[in-house]
Amino acid sequence: MVNKMWNIEAVCQNLGYKMLTAGGSEPIRGGYTSDLLSDVIANCPENGIWITVQRHLNVIAVAQLKGVVAIVFPNGLIPDAHLVERAHSEGIALVSSPDNPFVTTGKIYALILSPA
Repeated sequence: MVNKMWNIEAVCQNLGYKMLTAGGSEPIRGGYTSDLLSDVIANCPENGIWITVQRHLNVIAVAQLKGVVAIVFPNGLIPDAHLVERAHSEGIALVSSPDNPFVTTGKIYALILSPA
């Protein structure tokens, strides 16, 4: 259970992650880390953050289907301009984290579950 209402901009500011596209200001309700699209469809919470190394257009479709607040790319990965443009037009925040997937997940988890 999330203890404080964090949005993606606040998460990025606190962790020093780079926002590639702006997203909504919806509160984050959880998150999921996976590179398997069917796994994300089955398990990612609505209004969650999705952490993945996948950087193709199908991630936007999955994010829309699941109501994802932001897609976070670990390892400093940056998607191509076409994906960034599509995410922007759909209102999905894209974020780049310099950390590996394990550390990225841990930092976001600790932040959004920290006492208010």
